[in-house]
Amino acid sequence: MRGCLYQRVCGPAAGHVACSPLEVDAVENRLNVASLDHPHCLTSRHLEDFLASDAVGELELEVTSTTSLEAGLESLKEGEIDLFALPGSLLHGRMMEVLSAGCQVVGARTPRRPARFLVSENNVWHQPKGGIILSEERIVRRQLRRARRGLRVLSPTAFAGIHELGETPTNSADLANWMEERRQNGEIDGFVTSREVYDSNFRRERRHVLGVDPAKRGDDRYLPVPYSDLVVMIARNGFPRRLIENFSEREGETVWWVHENLIGSLSADELDRVALLVRHRQVGAIMRLAEENFDLAMENTFHNPEGEMMHSDVHVEIRLELISDNGWHTLSVERVVSLAKIESATVALSHDWNKMLESVGSELPEHPREGPASDAWIDLQE
Repeated sequence: MRGCLYQRVCGPAAGHVACSPLEVDAVENRLNVASLDHPHCLTSRHLEDFLASDAVGELELEVTSTTSLEAGLESLKEGEIDLFALPGSLLHGRMMEVLSAGCQVVGARTPRRPARFLVSENNVWHQPKGGIILSEERIVRRQLRRARRGLRVLSPTAFAGIHELGETPTNSADLANWMEERRQNGEIDGFVTSREVYDSNFRRERRHVLGVDPAKRGDDRYLPVPYSDLVVMIARNGFPRRLIENFSEREGETVWWVHENLIGSLSADELDRVALLVRHRQVGAIMRLAEENFDLAMENTFHNPEGEMMHSDVHVEIRLELISDNGWHTLSVERVVSLAKIESATVALSHDWNKMLESVGSELPEHPREGPASDAWIDLQE
């Protein structure tokens, strides 16, 4: 069967079990890969970057494009391909389709460019009062409202409705071009898009990174939208992972696992309200950041009473936040845990997060000592 590189047929012979040579022996270093792109996450670029790197070794990838998750899974079932690479965001809430097709997620690539770009002449703090910024992602709009009061941060659909501009493009790349026309005409002051869309369309336009790590202490921090720049790989059950041990990356697998187990059950509407960062961190980098920010609690965590460093293994940083619609209130949780304890830590974090949501999303009844009744701190339905 074409593409089924790991099928093995066994049968009795002279009292022993004789196995035919693995089909993979003939094409051990070649995989047929189907790639599914999204404007905000070009899987084909990830594949090209890997093939151009030293990590590729003797591995050969025969890459073809596909049009949808359904088409990719069907190609896997029919044995036409060995691996299906696609953006993790397109897999959210659809794992049952993968399992029903007799497939599973076998690997992931580390997100390298998860930050969004503000395409504008000015950064957030130098925008004119009442300046109009457009963003198609709800959580990014809320982050901008939190960072700078006095801006009009709108969705493209809302802006088009206010000014009777008709329907907006549904494709993210076409939508970015539509917003750029509005910016060039002076109708808006800027818009937010991904690095992929920016590189494909607006290389000469001035942009400002909405990054996770601020350049200066106290500057704004923008956690990435869920699954940002995350590419996952699907294969049939039984696929030998050694074939992609250089292609799949441990950090990418950690990012996917945490996303799937922490926010994988959220609806699309709920997902659009949260931001999530997952990344590997070395203890040395954590300590340098703690020293820069005078974070004594973090420094003490990694040192014993004699001042010697106790931990040197890789750690995982997890940051999850939800912001009110007006940007005034932020609910966030942060964890830095050992990679060896990531599974139990994620389960505990999920439990804590649900308790926090229940607390901040509940109305407070009138109390004789604590005062009159009040609305929920954050409206979880807005």
